[in-house]
Amino acid sequence: MFGCLAVYVKDKILFVLRDKRNETSDDDGMWLATTVEHHESLWQDFPNMRSIRVLGKKVTGWQLLPADAPDFEEAALRACEFIRTGDPRIGKVPASRRPTKAAKKSRRSR
Repeated sequence: MFGCLAVYVKDKILFVLRDKRNETSDDDGMWLATTVEHHESLWQDFPNMRSIRVLGKKVTGWQLLPADAPDFEEAALRACEFIRTGDPRIGKVPASRRPTKAAKKSRRSR
């Protein structure tokens, strides 16, 4: 995924690992797939988490555990534990993988 490693379970993207080491390396680390409504509770668990700058928006659904944060390894392992236990705050089905209305209608007519 754009020179990064994306991790999915079935159709749900969970996170992306990024290690570019270039002019945008401020955004290297673990990109968590989440939604804005989960940011505040995730900040309680990941105080160094922030929005991804390279995406060009002030706030995005994606949130970064920065590779240069002093607690990066601990935070990344904690995020993996949350994922393993099914924490609903991490992971989302990308829009392009969501069934369209036509596909849903087609399934119902079978």
